[in-house]
Amino acid sequence: MVDRSDNDDSGVYKITDDVAIVQTVDFITPVVNDPYLYGQIAAANSLSDIYAMGAKVDTALNIVAYDNCHLTKEMLHDILRGGLDKVREADGVILGGHTIEDIEMKYGLSVTGTVHPKKVLRNNTIKPGDKIILTKPLGMGVITTSIKADEAPQSAIEKAVFHMSYLNRTASELAVEIGVNAMTDVTGFGLLGHLYEMINKDTSVELDFNAVPFIEEAFELAEMGLFPGGSFRNERYYKPHIKRTNSSIPEHILMLMYDAQTSGGLLISVPEERANLLLDKLKSAGIEWAVIIGEVSDSAKNNIVIS
Repeated sequence: MVDRSDNDDSGVYKITDDVAIVQTVDFITPVVNDPYLYGQIAAANSLSDIYAMGAKVDTALNIVAYDNCHLTKEMLHDILRGGLDKVREADGVILGGHTIEDIEMKYGLSVTGTVHPKKVLRNNTIKPGDKIILTKPLGMGVITTSIKADEAPQSAIEKAVFHMSYLNRTASELAVEIGVNAMTDVTGFGLLGHLYEMINKDTSVELDFNAVPFIEEAFELAEMGLFPGGSFRNERYYKPHIKRTNSSIPEHILMLMYDAQTSGGLLISVPEERANLLLDKLKSAGIEWAVIIGEVSDSAKNNIVIS
C-alpha cells in the first residue's frame, strides 16, 4: 500500500481486509552523553514513524553498532535498557536484534506496527482549509550539536531530552480518534522540509511564524551557528520553495525551522472544524506545548509562505 516511492514515513503492506503491517527502521549516533537517555531517545525516534502513519506499535528489533574498545558493556546495557523501556511504554515487544562492532556507536530499532488498511494516515493528503498542528517545539538539532561542542546549558539539555524521549503515541491516538487528513513527524528534514513533503500539487501552507514553538535556549545556540550539517543541507534544498512575507525574522531564527530534529513532534493536518477540539484534547492529555502553526490554502503554487 505504501512503499519507498511514496516519500512517506513507513512502508505499509496489506495482510487481510482488516490488517495491514507498518514497517520502519531508524538508528542514530549518540545525541546525549547519558547511555540510558540515548537509548530512550533513539527508540522514541524509531517508534515515531509508526505513530506518524496512525498505527500502533507491535514488535521491534534492536540495531546496534558498538565500539567495544571505548565503551563498556555496562554502557551498552544501559542503552538497550533505555530502548526496552520505551518499547514497553509503547506496549510493544522487542523480539531480538543484531549487533556489530563499529568505531562509532549507533542504536535504533526496526519496528513493525499494525493498522486497519482503510485507516492509514499519509503525509501528503492535506486539504485546503485544514489547520496544521505541531506537537513538540523546535530546537533539538541545534541543542544536540551544542552538547557535542560542550556549549549547551543544562536547562537546554534537560528540555531537549524530555521532548526527544517523549513518545508521539498519545498525539497519534488522539489524531486518529478525532479524524485528520494527514500526518507526519518532524525529524531530519526539519519543520520546513517535512511541511513541504505534506504539500501536494493543489495546495500550499501558510505558516504563522509567531505561533511556531521553540525551546527558548535554542535561540542563543542558533545565533552561535551550532547547527548540524543536515540543517544546512535542508536550507539549500528547501529554500527555493519557501516564501517570506515577514522580513523581520532573524536569519538564525529562520534557520531553526530548517534545523534537523531528532525525535521531533507530529505535524497534523486537521479539518478546521475539528482543529480546536484536537488541540484541547492534546493539551488535556499533557501535551500543553501543542499549537496551531498554520493552515492549508488552495493555492497551487506548491510552496510554504511564512508570515
